[in-house]
Amino acid sequence: MSGYAISVSDLSKKYQIRGPKTAHAYSTLRDTISNGVKAPFRRIRQIVRGERVSASQNSESFWALDGVTFDIRPGEIIGLVGRNGAGKSTLLKILSRIVEPTRGQAEIHGRIGSLLEIGTGFHPELTGRENIYLYGALLGMRHREIERKYDEIVAFAEIERFLDTPVKHYSSGMYMRLAFAVAAHLETEILFVDEVLAVGDGRFQRKCMAKMEDVGHQGRTVIFVSHNMAAVTRLCPRAILLEKGRIRDDGPAHEVVGRYLSSGLACGAVRTWDDPARAPGGDVARLRAVRVETIDGAIAETFDMAEPICIAMEFDVIKGGEILLPHFHLMTSDGIHAFTSIDIDPNWRRRPRPPGRYISRMTIPGNMLSEGTMFVEAALITIEPLTTQFHVTEVVAFHVTESYRVECARGDWEGEMGGVVRPMLPWTTQYRPLNAGVNEPISSTTPVSGSRTFA
Repeated sequence: MSGYAISVSDLSKKYQIRGPKTAHAYSTLRDTISNGVKAPFRRIRQIVRGERVSASQNSESFWALDGVTFDIRPGEIIGLVGRNGAGKSTLLKILSRIVEPTRGQAEIHGRIGSLLEIGTGFHPELTGRENIYLYGALLGMRHREIERKYDEIVAFAEIERFLDTPVKHYSSGMYMRLAFAVAAHLETEILFVDEVLAVGDGRFQRKCMAKMEDVGHQGRTVIFVSHNMAAVTRLCPRAILLEKGRIRDDGPAHEVVGRYLSSGLACGAVRTWDDPARAPGGDVARLRAVRVETIDGAIAETFDMAEPICIAMEFDVIKGGEILLPHFHLMTSDGIHAFTSIDIDPNWRRRPRPPGRYISRMTIPGNMLSEGTMFVEAALITIEPLTTQFHVTEVVAFHVTESYRVECARGDWEGEMGGVVRPMLPWTTQYRPLNAGVNEPISSTTPVSGSRTFA
């Protein structure tokens, strides 16, 4: 026994990239069994006929993971960060024994629960109730264990009315809620969670965060993959940064996240959704773009502290007649919620909006924010009834720097200044000489000659 919950050594995975294939719909349970039985006979016929059964000569290979080595002690909560394609999901699939590595090895001591994709381990033809037991069995749980947690799972997922409906009829949000509820409530020693907070409305995301914190307090080992740096720094004492299949950084989460953000590898100043079908949104509105801009409308990632910063949200209203509240949340790289700003444009307050394209802009005045990296969450709700249309975390980010060439709140101080904001606020000073009588009025004028003054 190594003393580690997970020990990874030189783990590598090579994939072959082949030409495009025609997309297929999901298979039924009967199709899955039938194809499994027929597969060996199809291969034998190919060999007899002299047909090729190996990968195409025109295929191209790439290393999704390349020499990854690390150790995780029991009870550690690790954040796994990096850009899309860095190898995070591939690593979790190998650790979950879904994918075989090309090279290297991983030792895992403990029963694993995985939430890698929406509904991984679910079958679309089975009902929600049946999938709870199926997924629990796949995780190695006994029927008695699942029964003991069943009511908690159902209550967390909030899908009581649809338990006996096949999950193929579930919305993505219902699918996600049930999948997370099963994985988080079943009693595994090790839990892998991949982008669970990327789906669902803000309320469900907060519920997931609270559950993840509870899981951590139970002493379970967790690897948490997320693009939400605020969630990583809040939940994880340690983080590992992957870049192009290799470990670029490993250490305290706030330090790794800070270096990740300053390296330019994290999310940038603009994000767009060209395909409306894939854009975040509900029945009323869909998000199309979020941009960080200068006061002149140019895209920018870095701002001097004295400069104003504009954040634009572009969205489509599909169904007219609703009152909308676009808003932004700003988060620091340490996971601190700096502030929330709601659209208070008087032209649209309490006014139902007709269908069309809208661009809402928020302007942060200069000399308001302290230096550092800020992440933006873009959200939009309808009221009466209150419904979340979209809530996208870390949709864009920007950096605030400080220049000593401009007047700012620092004044003559040259040391460290903490805080999320650093507003340049007006100050006034009143003065009275020490030898003045107590009844002599205090003056706001300059002291007598020879006294030292500070700007």
